[in-house]
Amino acid sequence: MGGQELPDNPLQADRLLRVLHTHEVDFIVIGGMAGLAHGSSYPTYDLDIAYSRDQRNLERMAAALAELDVTLRGASSDLPLQLDAQTLANGANFTFDSSYGSFDILGHADGMGSYEALRSDADVATIEGIEVRVASLDHLISMKRAANRPKDRLMVEEYLSLDDQQGES
Repeated sequence: MGGQELPDNPLQADRLLRVLHTHEVDFIVIGGMAGLAHGSSYPTYDLDIAYSRDQRNLERMAAALAELDVTLRGASSDLPLQLDAQTLANGANFTFDSSYGSFDILGHADGMGSYEALRSDADVATIEGIEVRVASLDHLISMKRAANRPKDRLMVEEYLSLDDQQGES
């Protein structure tokens, strides 16, 4: 498994995505789940999304996070945290635990470029019965190259192969 431990709380992406959809959050699935949507064989144990940073979307995201009752991953349970639009505006990237698994929201990721560019190139896919935008293979490749961890380098090779196969279709 490449050294990655299985989480105590398995990912239920459908539950996370459904809450985001219900709250009309403007987001794009990135990371391993987006890779799977493009045909990747690499497993993923969390849901990563990029999200629009406009004020209305921050308010919608805060409402979704409240419904999901998320906690900051790795933070002390007594750390006071008010997850509202202002907190989201003051930060950008947050890693959460939820009763539906690990959930990361990114206002920025190296290699991503602007959210608008990511959104305009995104594909629409159905993940666990929910229609969502997923990052294009080109954007996934760029983000994985920027991250440059050993597992990301392996994924880049697979994504390049998937991109070649899609180009042939």
